[in-house]
Amino acid sequence: MTDVTLDPTKRGYWTSDQDVRWCPGCGDYGILAAMQFLYADLAADPDTEVSKENTVFVSGIGCAARFPYYMNTYGMHTIHGRAPAIASGLAAARPDLDIWVVGGDGDMLSIGGNHLIHALRRNVNMKILLFNNQIYGLTKGQYSPTSEVGKVTKSTPMGSIDAPFNPLSVAIGAGATFVARTHDLDRKHMMATFKRAHEHRGASFIEIYQNCNVFNDGAFDAVTKRAARDEMMIDLVHGEPITFGAESQRGIVVDNGTAEIVEIADVDSSRLLVHDEGRDDPSLAFALGQLAHDRQSPTPFGVFRQVERPEYTDGVTNQLLAANEQQGPGDLHALLHSGATWDVN
Repeated sequence: MTDVTLDPTKRGYWTSDQDVRWCPGCGDYGILAAMQFLYADLAADPDTEVSKENTVFVSGIGCAARFPYYMNTYGMHTIHGRAPAIASGLAAARPDLDIWVVGGDGDMLSIGGNHLIHALRRNVNMKILLFNNQIYGLTKGQYSPTSEVGKVTKSTPMGSIDAPFNPLSVAIGAGATFVARTHDLDRKHMMATFKRAHEHRGASFIEIYQNCNVFNDGAFDAVTKRAARDEMMIDLVHGEPITFGAESQRGIVVDNGTAEIVEIADVDSSRLLVHDEGRDDPSLAFALGQLAHDRQSPTPFGVFRQVERPEYTDGVTNQLLAANEQQGPGDLHALLHSGATWDVN
């Protein structure tokens, strides 16, 4: 029998020796398993080169931030909200690495919002996983930037009056070149989505609906529970008309830039929106991201956008090479010894 600790095509090879310390029933377990199984599959693919020595998970602060401890790869548990910034530096220094950034909705969209949008804007080669449970779990149940209006928590005893962020809208608005959504109850879908992100050159952003069964249990049940999926989950498939429902009886049309749900029997089939994830104009991807108005509305899942754009660390590397060969306009030595300089004895 093959020892899974020595066989990279087995989940155990990618599983660290650390005890997993999440609350029993937490959705994070499913996400972790999907990632470990994905890397086992990637290792088994002769066309894909992966190794634990060249894979890094970078996290901030929060329940999701424990993730690097449980992958048998390199990992960095950094500070609150700063994981994208630290990962950007790592990507610039080591562009050969597979870099994943892991954080929650509070970590990424509150204190870390600025770092997130600039990593996406620059198109740094990293895969960003945002675990969205619409609550602060680690600090015991305060409302977060994605909590719905009226949310009663310890920090909003009269109900939140803040309009929530839509994570996909933030990512698309920041110019992300890969934007997707998946959820913690479907390992196959998570693995397929993570694989697409892994293959993308540039900044990949994935929102994961993740259940916090202690402080916000069942937040997405109306959409992601198996009994609800046919009527509530809209699967985005590139090149195909967007339809859903138990009998594919509903579809999406775009009217004046707004995506709307229609009964297919009531409209001409030519009006149905054909999903084009490679469309350079982000307006339709943005409209699809805005389609779900609340947690009880039909919600799209899959890849919203995947486009090609120059990757940031490639540009950094090219400038360094040019500077080293003195082909560029800059003179680092002259810069450091110009203007207000002095000698320290």
